[in-house]
Amino acid sequence: MSYIMVDIESDGPIPGDYSMICFGAVAVEPGLERTFYGQLRPISEKFISEALAVSGFTREQTLQFPEPATVMQNFADWLRSISRDRPMFISDNNGFDWQFINWYFHHFTGGNHFGFSSTNLGSLYKGLVKDTALNFKHLRRTKHTHHPVDDAKGNAEALLTMKEQMGLKIRL
Repeated sequence: MSYIMVDIESDGPIPGDYSMICFGAVAVEPGLERTFYGQLRPISEKFISEALAVSGFTREQTLQFPEPATVMQNFADWLRSISRDRPMFISDNNGFDWQFINWYFHHFTGGNHFGFSSTNLGSLYKGLVKDTALNFKHLRRTKHTHHPVDDAKGNAEALLTMKEQMGLKIRL
């Protein structure tokens, strides 16, 4: 199974009413060299300025981004090119990131190429260390910048550290 670390930025709290602005994905493997980055034109007139500001883009910039259908098809093609079987979606906040990727895949490509499952990196770490009060974020090496490829890469680094130094049994 191929683990794909994903991070998204949006202009609001839920897909459909609001838009996924950009996302990044990293194949979790030594080197972390296989990445995907997509910017998506908004699908709605609604946006929350504070949420959009996190992405670093203005509304005017996002209106020039590529059509979501093209970006999501390119992402599906990338997933097929790097994964021998169904890829596993994993993210820092899969409750948030998953809902956007799932909605966009279903809406623009007819189905989610990750299937129906996702994994939460934070919960995985809490189980590994057997303490729900602890956080994995100190294991990141790449700075958390809110550029989704940087953030996905930092989270993938943390997962690799859990495997290589903390004894997490995971087939990558």
